[in-house]
Amino acid sequence: MGTASTNSTKPAMRDSLIAAAFQLFLERGYEQTTVDDIVTLAGVGRRSFFRYFPSKEDVVFPDHEQSLADMTEFLAASADTDDPLVRICDATRLVMRMYAENPTFSVQRYRLTREVTGLRTYELSVVWRYEKTLGDYLRTRWADRRDGTLRANVVAASVVAAHNHALRHWLRSGGEGDPLAEVDRALEFVRATWTGEAVEGAGGPGEDAEDVVVVITKRSTPMWRVVREVESSLGDS
Repeated sequence: MGTASTNSTKPAMRDSLIAAAFQLFLERGYEQTTVDDIVTLAGVGRRSFFRYFPSKEDVVFPDHEQSLADMTEFLAASADTDDPLVRICDATRLVMRMYAENPTFSVQRYRLTREVTGLRTYELSVVWRYEKTLGDYLRTRWADRRDGTLRANVVAASVVAAHNHALRHWLRSGGEGDPLAEVDRALEFVRATWTGEAVEGAGGPGEDAEDVVVVITKRSTPMWRVVREVESSLGDS
């Protein structure tokens, strides 16, 4: 009975700290709020705060450690017969579901990270960890390919970019609409692109499906220069 009571109070205390932190962030601003302010409002001690959150930044992103663990576990449970690209798309949907569970909190956090440079940097480090988790899985699955490492890195980055595109669109709307439908469309575009399938409705109105840009360059040319040349060609078309 004692163990059950402890387990039931821990999430409540954690949630109280998160609620107190965001109340103060919205009222005073992130930089003006201290850990002491948060624990005072929550009615707990500093030791309780650091039991759940290593730093003030971590209270802004309380769900990501569990989300990363869930993604890692999901990928580890993959069968050899699973399509690796489909599997990482499904893993990425777990992250979107985490955001969708609490739209109000997700939108508040998005607005806060837009205002605080340090939080944007922290957020980028979280995104990198998601991308690395996907890339590690793909490198293992494509270890027998000559281009396995390159392919894994680029595909993982593509999937994360598609997820973040859908997520930002939803957050900028104030959490309106269906974020899971948004991410499904974005991920389907990535999957179809890598498998060479046509994506219905992917192009904008009036776009020519046969508008192709060919860039001829040396093998040693850095990728950033190739991308710049492609962008330049598209801008001239």
